[in-house]
Amino acid sequence: MTTDSRPLAISAPEPRSLELIFTKDALSLLHSKYRIVEADPNEIAALGDEVLAEARYIIGQPPLSKETLERMPQLRCILNVESNLINNMPYDVLFERGIHVVTTGLVFAEPVAEIGLGFALSLARGIIDADLDFREGRELWGGDGNASARLLSGSDIGIVGFGELGKALNRVLTGFRANIKVFDPWMPPSILRENGVQPAGLDEVLSGSDFIFVVASVTSENKGFLGAEAFARMRKGAAFILLSRADVVDFDALMAAVSSGHIVAASDVYPEEPLGKDHPVRALKGFIRSAHRAGALDSAFKKMGDMVLEDMDLMDRGLPPMRCKRAERETVSRMRSKPVTRN
Repeated sequence: MTTDSRPLAISAPEPRSLELIFTKDALSLLHSKYRIVEADPNEIAALGDEVLAEARYIIGQPPLSKETLERMPQLRCILNVESNLINNMPYDVLFERGIHVVTTGLVFAEPVAEIGLGFALSLARGIIDADLDFREGRELWGGDGNASARLLSGSDIGIVGFGELGKALNRVLTGFRANIKVFDPWMPPSILRENGVQPAGLDEVLSGSDFIFVVASVTSENKGFLGAEAFARMRKGAAFILLSRADVVDFDALMAAVSSGHIVAASDVYPEEPLGKDHPVRALKGFIRSAHRAGALDSAFKKMGDMVLEDMDLMDRGLPPMRCKRAERETVSRMRSKPVTRN
């Protein structure tokens, strides 16, 4: 048994690293306050009884079995530094024991919302295609280059999902005087109204919007729920912008709707990542492609470390975590996000 009285934290943030999510000063503070045991996320059970018995925190969300948790009597919190909660541990056991599971996903809300705004403006004004045409010497000047252009200002905007990302998106849209309607079956209508948006059904959002932003998490209830029928209900020429996870969409149906000219689209996420070099979306006209980079800013990663340190300090003093978002027992087991494989 060690004589070091500092609390023990297991570090298993793969594919991220402590150096990625902590500034130099924050990492120094982490090591000064805690004993850090680096671990392969898939080998937590092999750390040994002495380490497991003393572990107070886990940084990361490695797969954990009920049997492994039984060997961790001091565990207080699992700090997910990915963004989406993963269905890889017995949440019922964690809740029964009062062990917190929290996520730092809030750090990505603002950068993802900002790039979403960029996608919308580019789709509305043909910015990317106009630039490519200019490079090739086939640009259209003045009004000739605006045949399909429109304004975001004063438009009808639909948002599917209104978690932290949806709220951040609503904030960056402030000033465009848009009519914003939101579909989120997990959100009380009063909270939507308090945020200045109108609660609406999915059909109303799809059929009544010029721009549709999808920022919903993948759950056991909504995987692939936006398919051919959903795209057919959208206004002709509507812009569909996918920012959360590709599994909420039938991606083949999305590509078909764009290929037919019915809608235009942008996406930061895909069914498989990295995407095959021969995937048809790469050559699809009317589709803006981004390589799952919307939130991956160093400034966002470093905020993760600050949030982790603040919440660990609170829990060291017998207080609940407040900076990270806590998993809820009613919804966490319904999450179906895939773990990230790249930063």
